[in-house]
Amino acid sequence: MTTDDKANNGGTEPRPANRARQASRQGPRPVEPRPLRYMVAALSQSHLDAMGIGVRALDAEGLRLLLDNDPEVVVHRVLAASRAEPPRQGEPGPASPGSVAFPPVVVAEMTAEHATGLRARLPQVHIERDRSLVHCEAQVPPRKRKTAPSAAPPPGVESTFTFLVKGSGGTPLPGAVVSLTGSCVPGHAVTGPDGRATVTMAGETPETIAEVVVTPRSGHWSARVERPALSTSRDNLIELTGLAETVDGFPGRQTLGWGQRAMGLDRLPKGFKGAGVTVAIIDSGAAIDHPDLRGRITSGIDLVGERAAGWADDVSGHGSHCAGVIAAADDGVGIAGFVPGAAVHVCKIFPGGRFSDLVEALGHCIDDQVDVVALGLGSRHSSPLVAAKIDQARAAGVACVVAAGNDGGPVAFPGNLPTVLTVAAVGKIGTFPETSGHAAGIQGPLTPEGYFSPRFTCHGPEVDVCAPGVAVLSCAPPRDYAAADGTSAAVPHVAGLAALVLAHHDDFRHGYGRRDASRVDRLFQIIRSSCVPIDLGDPWRTGAGLPDVLQALGTSITGTAGGAATAWALSDRLADELAAAGLSVPTPVPAPGLHAEAVTAPGDGLAGTALAGEAPGHPNGSAPGHPSAEGQMSLDDLIGANGQAGAWRPNGPAPAGADVMPAGGSENGPVSAAGPARTPGRARTAKQNAAASPIGDRAHGGVHADGMPPAAGLPCGMPGMPAAWGAQGVPMGQEPLDGVSGMGGVAGTAGTAVPDHDGAGGLTAVAAFAWLAREMGAAGLAAGQRADDLLD
Repeated sequence: MTTDDKANNGGTEPRPANRARQASRQGPRPVEPRPLRYMVAALSQSHLDAMGIGVRALDAEGLRLLLDNDPEVVVHRVLAASRAEPPRQGEPGPASPGSVAFPPVVVAEMTAEHATGLRARLPQVHIERDRSLVHCEAQVPPRKRKTAPSAAPPPGVESTFTFLVKGSGGTPLPGAVVSLTGSCVPGHAVTGPDGRATVTMAGETPETIAEVVVTPRSGHWSARVERPALSTSRDNLIELTGLAETVDGFPGRQTLGWGQRAMGLDRLPKGFKGAGVTVAIIDSGAAIDHPDLRGRITSGIDLVGERAAGWADDVSGHGSHCAGVIAAADDGVGIAGFVPGAAVHVCKIFPGGRFSDLVEALGHCIDDQVDVVALGLGSRHSSPLVAAKIDQARAAGVACVVAAGNDGGPVAFPGNLPTVLTVAAVGKIGTFPETSGHAAGIQGPLTPEGYFSPRFTCHGPEVDVCAPGVAVLSCAPPRDYAAADGTSAAVPHVAGLAALVLAHHDDFRHGYGRRDASRVDRLFQIIRSSCVPIDLGDPWRTGAGLPDVLQALGTSITGTAGGAATAWALSDRLADELAAAGLSVPTPVPAPGLHAEAVTAPGDGLAGTALAGEAPGHPNGSAPGHPSAEGQMSLDDLIGANGQAGAWRPNGPAPAGADVMPAGGSENGPVSAAGPARTPGRARTAKQNAAASPIGDRAHGGVHADGMPPAAGLPCGMPGMPAAWGAQGVPMGQEPLDGVSGMGGVAGTAGTAVPDHDGAGGLTAVAAFAWLAREMGAAGLAAGQRADDLLD
């Protein structure tokens, strides 16, 4: 049986009426279970033969006619093959690398019993539930209280509470969500035009209410009250703090979100805007009339509504928030996105989105040659057809960045697939009011910088990276701003970075320009390798760590106008790192320190010491680095895959007596080492190793697989260091640890520690200098430069 909205040409027909629109009021009818929706696809003959199923395959048209003529089946629509591929059959499971095969899919309703019968009767057909998707936005309250095994509250006991919510200046706030948590089932209500909302809590008394959280639609911080003293006889007043009251000059003066600053976007030189890249946001639409989005989003498609332009209406605000983080205009007011110069395409599938809508949206992304897709959605159920579509997207060069999920459990689907980049959320103390609802997600441990893994974020070995996902400030419909939590708020940070890398990283102008799976894998590898580890005691909560913009772009920013400013910023932060480590003290006059005399080698690098040592192999196996090279090489070429040192020869052969170290395994012997050492590498998960480049990770890795901290020296009073900072250095000038490759130069004699009274010297073995080497390499300030030129 076929519904009236089905197309006659076998393609995607006009969509049914908006699922969010309520039917007009009529007479009552009994409440019955909703019909189940399924996706049905015909398996290919090769798949049937491989599985030993001795039946003839159905073609797409035969499958459609079969279901049309079944009185127990209601066909809704057919998802046609993407325009980028010829119509053909294919398996619903993940396709082989480079494959673009994907079967047409029939979306139909039937009973579970009938679906089971079809599976038994038609082994050449794949049938799966077309399940609903959910936003990966943190719910309030995020903590789940333990309740009695009986979830139903006892009858006869109830309490009704009325809340009056006011904002800045005492104005009533409509549209705010009031959430109560008690001993039984949570309760929710939305404020009306007068700012009032009434919540009836079954099985509760005022004394059993544990928490009240009020989340405004926009313009204000949320509020949270633990153990509230509530009244059932009068209004319970809650006043919210305006965003403009805590963000200086906002929104009249532009601000970058704390997450963008944490990832280093504020240190990126001007001119890196993501031009030439297309980002798709599969979400709830986007408010294209918002001041920060006006003119930034010019194309889209509505897959759940009845209007072609419905993608420009964002009822929930979820898609607009994501769009703001990625691509808000850099115009001096409001906020700015990661890639204000990129093209943005909106695929609206919420409210009411299902697996079939996601499949259809990904098909549009493939057809439109989108570069990056932001997926702030998920499900507790898996879908072989969705997994196959994502694999098809990867084969077409479309990179999917996916939220880990928000229920605090294992990573949700499709974030648990190996073909996507999965993002967990982190928060940071001091980026939101202590009395806000964002504080409910705080849990220990905390890093010294104040980072924490929020209660809601899903975790597991599938997590690739983490990104800011608590109190993220971005656009809200129609023309306002809101602070939101969730792994879906973390996803646009990484999707924006991915667009920056594709637009500006040298690799995608040369070796990885072709739209295929290797392009996506290389992009994910660069992002993972750029991460600064966040140690919260559980690597499954943070993956490789927090991506860094400058490290991800690497030498691509060498020679830009912002290079000198970046160098001074690094110098300032170096002083802070030294002070925090207790290795320097502020004094009103230049303080005596120590320095090591550096010998400048013909390779325009710092001289080091030929040391005998051992480079530990990586526990997950090794990928070869660059065994040797003649002539000038950049800092990127130092590092092999999986955090191992790829030996090199800058500006000619290595010095006499210094052997070249291979990238993997363990080898004793002299190694040429010079300058600041790299930071330790992270052991990669199996998911990350599967996507590792066979030539090693040229972007950024560590030099030790066993986590041993490398050493580094500061050469001869580095220029740019404030004279008032005297270094409490090591008297004899620590040499680098065993097996560490240096930044540049031909090996020379060891530095000798001599007294120095300029207050800017000192040679020490602390992580601050390893950090500086990493930052300078990422900023393109290390390769081919003399030490005394780095901070000019």
